[in-house]
Amino acid sequence: GWGVKWNADISKDWGGQPMDDYLSAIDDISKERYVDKDKLGCVGASYGGYSVFMLAGIHNNRFKTFISHCGLFDLKSWYGTTEELWFANWDIGGNYWSKNAPESYSKFSPSNYVNNWNTPIMVIQGGMDFRVPIEQGQQAFQAAQLKGLKSKFLFFPNENHWILHAQNAIVWQREYFKWLEETLK
Repeated sequence: GWGVKWNADISKDWGGQPMDDYLSAIDDISKERYVDKDKLGCVGASYGGYSVFMLAGIHNNRFKTFISHCGLFDLKSWYGTTEELWFANWDIGGNYWSKNAPESYSKFSPSNYVNNWNTPIMVIQGGMDFRVPIEQGQQAFQAAQLKGLKSKFLFFPNENHWILHAQNAIVWQREYFKWLEETLK
């Protein structure tokens, strides 16, 4: 899906239908003869970064590498640290401590699927990101390290949700392509 309607439809269903759509799309494109299905990478930023973390736990060996840029990893800790609480309330469905807490916190939090992680992952994070604070990237990287996965944490202390300084953009590009080259051999 796509567009305003699709965005409304996936509200409170971040890790449900969108993940099914991604996996269905990758399964379809993998059938094309010009696609080397043994060298597929999954890359995303912001919600796409969240999607990377989520897919890392449910992809069933479709991907050979992952790169997440400023992605949400643990929805509970994100709720308490983001500056965009309205966004969390709208898209996740409210706080996690209420009697009727949304199932999103258990069902759609990538941190709950780390046990299934088995693929190299690079995590990129800006130190001044108040939308998806640094602890999200740190937790994901720590999980990958503790699982013994090939992993890398690329940290930009003076960047926010996006890499805006020219010198940092050069480093970002260099490390991004280096990671893909190393992990998609």
